[in-house]
Amino acid sequence: MSRSRRKTPITGITTAVTEKENKRNANRKLRRLNKIKIHKRDYDLFLLREISNVWGFDKDGKRYLKDASKRCLMK
Repeated sequence: MSRSRRKTPITGITTAVTEKENKRNANRKLRRLNKIKIHKRDYDLFLLREISNVWGFDKDGKRYLKDASKRCLMK
């Protein structure tokens, strides 16, 4: 992997490496709330976007790097 590099110069805005924990927590919350609704026999389930806000995650979107150096393109 020492020679692998990014093909498109797009990167996250913040220094957070991953949003894995944020996504796990959001999906756990969604499953828990939908499970409660099913037990109440209410089958109009929540959607993930109704439960969590992606702008509240560690990375606030992505940006395009105009003049990206070789260091920025390394994985």
